[in-house]
Amino acid sequence: MSIRFLHNSRVIQATTRQSGILAKMEQQQKQRDLKTQRPQKQSGGQRSAKLRGLPSDSPEVKLSKTLSWLLRHGAKNEGLPMRPDGFVRVDDLLENPKIKAQSVDLPALQKIVGADAKQRYHFKQEEEIWWIKANQGHSLKTVKLVLKPILSVEDIPSRIAVHGTNKEAWKSISTQGLSKMSRNHIHLAQGVSGENVISGMRSSSSILIFIDIPSAIASGIQFFLSDNGVILTEGDSQGFIPPRFFSRVESKKGVPVQG
Repeated sequence: MSIRFLHNSRVIQATTRQSGILAKMEQQQKQRDLKTQRPQKQSGGQRSAKLRGLPSDSPEVKLSKTLSWLLRHGAKNEGLPMRPDGFVRVDDLLENPKIKAQSVDLPALQKIVGADAKQRYHFKQEEEIWWIKANQGHSLKTVKLVLKPILSVEDIPSRIAVHGTNKEAWKSISTQGLSKMSRNHIHLAQGVSGENVISGMRSSSSILIFIDIPSAIASGIQFFLSDNGVILTEGDSQGFIPPRFFSRVESKKGVPVQG
């Protein structure tokens, strides 16, 4: 009895530690999202015109990060009207203090979007009105993107779905699974960053988690393809892709990684 009790106690302790790591990660993500969504104000109640980004970032990078933040996270708190499909009027976007302070006009915005290597944005014109949206990455719960359903692995051009992460995050992912956390979707790439993959994975990822799409679909998990080729899913009813759907896990050098 004492040996069984000791064994059960150790299992409970290990599970508690794993849950604690995941809870800590989710809390950190929520804090980051709250920070990005919190409107910055100057004296007099006006919203700040300061661009987002690091002090070492170039003006172009700061402008790109600000555009991404506005269209994915900050529209509501910045008073920027956004449709349920994620589109905002370009005229409204250009009037935002952060963008307006940079003297950005429609041609300049089109140049920024056209030069974006990850094809993060989509432009369209409706009845002489220009609209823009971020293709994925939203944390705004009111946004319901129009996405292409993936009904089988054949609907993925590369037939590959992989998530990139780091060693620290893998400690909890290996037991809990991939979580969408505070975002609307879990993001999967169609291959490894740098191998003709446009978007869906950070170049800094050191661990690659390949997903068994057929098995996950058979279990009821839904997958979609964004306009820029990123595979998106809300996961299961708890917002996870469980570890049983990991077909293989390896380092960027192709070395198998154990859980």
